[in-house]
Amino acid sequence: MGKHFGTDGVRGVANDDLTPEYAMKIGKAGAFALAGHLGRQAKILVGTDTRISADMLEAALVAGLCSVGAEVYRAGVVPSPAMAYLVRHYKMDAGVMLSASHNPMPDNGIKFFNEKGYKLSDEIENTIETYIDDDSGIPRPVGEAVGRAHDCGKASSDYADFLIKSVTLGSKLTGIKVALDCANGACSEVAPEVFRKLGAEVIAMHDKPDGKNINVDCGSTHLQSLTECVKAEKADIGLAFDGDGDRILCVDERGEAMDGDAIMAICGLALKQKGKLSGNAIVATVMSNMGLAIFCECEGIELRRTAVGDRYVVQEMLEGGYSIGGEQSGHIILHDHNSTGDGILTGLQLLSTLKESGKTASELRKVMQPLPQVLLGTKLKKRLTTDVRENAKIAAAIADVEKRLGSEGRVLVRASGTEPLVRVMLEGRDEAQITEWAQELVNLIAKEF
Repeated sequence: MGKHFGTDGVRGVANDDLTPEYAMKIGKAGAFALAGHLGRQAKILVGTDTRISADMLEAALVAGLCSVGAEVYRAGVVPSPAMAYLVRHYKMDAGVMLSASHNPMPDNGIKFFNEKGYKLSDEIENTIETYIDDDSGIPRPVGEAVGRAHDCGKASSDYADFLIKSVTLGSKLTGIKVALDCANGACSEVAPEVFRKLGAEVIAMHDKPDGKNINVDCGSTHLQSLTECVKAEKADIGLAFDGDGDRILCVDERGEAMDGDAIMAICGLALKQKGKLSGNAIVATVMSNMGLAIFCECEGIELRRTAVGDRYVVQEMLEGGYSIGGEQSGHIILHDHNSTGDGILTGLQLLSTLKESGKTASELRKVMQPLPQVLLGTKLKKRLTTDVRENAKIAAAIADVEKRLGSEGRVLVRASGTEPLVRVMLEGRDEAQITEWAQELVNLIAKEF
């Protein structure tokens, strides 16, 4: 992470940390760093989620892009994964999404996609940061060379067509009753439309964005209302998206939550059975449950682990040619279809598997049995820049817990990269016991730092 970019673009409180002036600087710097070498006017696609600050920041961002001579195409409200697809589909030079994903409404963010629909490398982000801090090297075109902005009215429908074509079932999704929690975000229109066109009976909820209600007690971070809806309506499954639609969590017909690990296990096994699991592997982060590792071992699938962050998952998938990967939080990348996490796409593939199997969602989820997992955090006086295991007392305590867990559990201690916080995660068979050990480690870390 750099001075401006975090793990998923530039984020902050709109009109406070993330001001229109700042957005304009980011637009100028991003356009020049990504397309300044083209020798022609760059074509850049811009999309937003449903936050009230979108209009203000989009206007500033577009001004910055046009000031460098870029031709801007406004896609309007679309999910982030739509941007990744449409950049390729429209042969754009780059894409920019205004969204803070699952963050609260006052926040917003700016994230870039390159011409292939991938998030930017650290190297390119560093270059953009250099131009944000010093734009003296960025040319200022005049006259006919100044960029213009155009409305791209077909963006949402073109993305919907792409999603519909990803489902190859002859009978589509007829006979399935699905509840969709759209988080009052970017999926609010396109998700119900797509599932209905594919024949599913859809109960849409939290699909009335007003600029202020995005992610408020709904979506993938608040499953309670979806759980209640699924049980009350006797739905076969419930799907919850986040504000920008790049992640998904699920609820089975009994109201039990299914996280990203369970979704990867179900979809990964379906791909293997069809001979489409490239590299015979699933890519996940170090935060994924050991239950996923046990599932993979039983099914003869390799589990490839990466650092936390969907960009690292995508990098591993590209290097190994793998077809599925993701995070426990619900970022699922189905690389045969899209270049980034795509909640609607993942939901469609999950429902296709449900339809093909003839099983219930609760029966499908049994392919993976998660181990109890405890995650605790402790605030520190200042952000850590070293590994906590460099402290001899902490290293010895961690080693002792690891010895007690043996092969049936693990310890993960991770310092936050953005705030003075350390998280301790334990997995094991006995939830009460691992909770006690996790608390002991958290107390020791707080004392030592």
